[in-house]
Amino acid sequence: MIKPPPSDQVFAILSAARRVWAVGAVHADAVALGALHEAVWPRFRRGDRLVYLGNLLGIGTDGLGTLDEVLRFRRRILTLPGMEAHDVVFLRGAQEEMWNKLLQIQFATTPAEVFDWMLAQGVGATLAAYGGQEQAARSVFREGPLAITRWTGQLRAAMHAHPGHDELFSALRRASRTAGGELLFVHAGIDPSRPLTEQGDTFWWGSGHFAELDKAPYAGFRRVIRGYDRRHRGIALPSFSATVDGGCGYGGRLTAGCFDLAGEALDWVRA
Repeated sequence: MIKPPPSDQVFAILSAARRVWAVGAVHADAVALGALHEAVWPRFRRGDRLVYLGNLLGIGTDGLGTLDEVLRFRRRILTLPGMEAHDVVFLRGAQEEMWNKLLQIQFATTPAEVFDWMLAQGVGATLAAYGGQEQAARSVFREGPLAITRWTGQLRAAMHAHPGHDELFSALRRASRTAGGELLFVHAGIDPSRPLTEQGDTFWWGSGHFAELDKAPYAGFRRVIRGYDRRHRGIALPSFSATVDGGCGYGGRLTAGCFDLAGEALDWVRA
């Protein structure tokens, strides 16, 4: 079972970290993720921590294999001396947020319109991974809330049939920080004008604000590190932020960066 990390159920705290490995958006590329894990494994040191920055799912075709690979590597990492369950953190990305909302779409006022928007953002790949079909969904939406509830129940059952998937989704956090407040990890965006507790959907959809972090540090953090850039501009390392998105799923490579508590990027792995 995956136990949630020490947190207020929203933000995970990385305790006793010396360095943190941050994995960018995977987008259901299980092969690339497996290769990246094999490259990170011999570099992983005592005091290292591991954060997946969201969008494990979506776009790509092997969402189930991706989650299974994440769970496999987590088990492997936890065999290392000094590692605790909360030393591996999973952030909720836009793809995971959409999947969560899709499982509750019976409560939407216009479910068909919401579904179309989600498909345009890439959720169809996750739907297919768990056995759902786009055309069948559209038929269900015409039947009304009870039929939609049965349909989402089937999707939940399909997810439950894969060991560890439910627990992984339950362990997702909006953001993570080191215990001393040196580093902050987010999925795609953050609004520097608002406190961490009031970011809301900015974590997933507010990447336009991220460039403002080039001007000054946010809330005392030495660096804010994200894993997905919606504009696909690649790896970036300005003074007070970092983007760890090599374009995996969009023709680029899966990337992970290792950061010390001073915010310095010590190592990069690409697969």
